[in-house]
Amino acid sequence: MLESFGVMNAGLYALGALALILAPGPNSIFVFKTSTQYGSKPAFHAALAVFLGDAALIFLAYLGVAAALTSHPLLFTAVRIAGAAYLAYLGLSVLISTYRGKKAGQAKPETLPSSVKPFRTALVLSLTNPKAILFYVAFFSQFINPEFEHPWISYLVMASILEAFSICWMSTLALSGAAIQRFVSGSPLMSKVGNTLLGSLFLGFAGKLAAL
Repeated sequence: MLESFGVMNAGLYALGALALILAPGPNSIFVFKTSTQYGSKPAFHAALAVFLGDAALIFLAYLGVAAALTSHPLLFTAVRIAGAAYLAYLGLSVLISTYRGKKAGQAKPETLPSSVKPFRTALVLSLTNPKAILFYVAFFSQFINPEFEHPWISYLVMASILEAFSICWMSTLALSGAAIQRFVSGSPLMSKVGNTLLGSLFLGFAGKLAAL
């Protein structure tokens, strides 16, 4: 059906895009953490930032920024290290707040401090991942008909499918995180274990990005 838009093997692409969205990553973990800590509304702000960040990266991939990154290793390294450092900062912040002076297992989500900006944080997370641009180029190119006269249409169609999956998944995380917070609110131990796991995941993603 999507062949008329220059997209080949649309069913296979949809499965691949869905697997990509469902795979745990810094963005999804951050949306979930925000929901468990501050409630669903701030989490939806973070989810919106992820949506916009992914859209920007896909657009940059279409413009050929991936080629610029691969031909300028220092630029790629600088963005990669910045992204890894930011992930490490988030991971350490979660761990420090968990074990210093904060009560785990609150009955209600914490009040969002003015210094905490879920939208900004999620947007920075998205935009400081140069690997994503390279991935989009490699992934999308597998399904674009090289003979199609308007490849931007193919990119737009595939990006729309990917973003639709992303909206559904991020919304699920934003709602489920708040529900889980209510479930564990009476168990300080479970809350501490959960926050420790989330902080460790951020540090793990930071190490993985730095080691590229």
